[in-house]
Amino acid sequence: MSQILAYLRTSTDKQDLDQQRLQILAYADQHQLQIDDFIALQISSRRTATERRLDELFQRLKAGDTLIVTELSRLGRSTGQVISLIDELIQHDIRVIVLKQQLILDRNHNDLQSLAMVTLLSLFAQMERMMISQRTKEALATKKAQGILLGKPKGTIQKSMYDKDRKRIVELLKLGVSIRHISLHHLDYGSTSSLHYYVITRQLKPD
Repeated sequence: MSQILAYLRTSTDKQDLDQQRLQILAYADQHQLQIDDFIALQISSRRTATERRLDELFQRLKAGDTLIVTELSRLGRSTGQVISLIDELIQHDIRVIVLKQQLILDRNHNDLQSLAMVTLLSLFAQMERMMISQRTKEALATKKAQGILLGKPKGTIQKSMYDKDRKRIVELLKLGVSIRHISLHHLDYGSTSSLHYYVITRQLKPD
């Protein structure tokens, strides 16, 4: 069964957060929609996508679901970031409703304006990825030409978001708790697959 989630974000003002909620509830009432849940966050837009709980959105949204926001700027700190996010949502058959800009972004929507916007957003997102890829390649080529060794030394393990809970994870594993159960019931972030990779690469699972 499809669901409707609303995403709220503000930098500092709680009143603004409440205002977003009221706007979305008014829209839902006008269009006879039932909001299944609000994902609200009061935080600086300079934080990462994970800290803005956008990762939670992608974990909870599936094909056929709807995401409602009051305006496009709530989804990211830059135009490129917003475009890429919306494009990813649409590609996963998730409808995006933006109240301020009066947009219903859905690949199956028959409104000509919305269809045109979806096409443009997809094109801009692709251009953004190509430009980032090109800049990365050019930067790596420059460093290589300067004789700078690229990449980390072989065997280097990068930092992980799970590092702060490593001791807790190890203790739970020793008690026989499964990785899946730890991810779903003991941690409020990440995913089962990423936790499994963390445990395996760091050889945390007891024999």
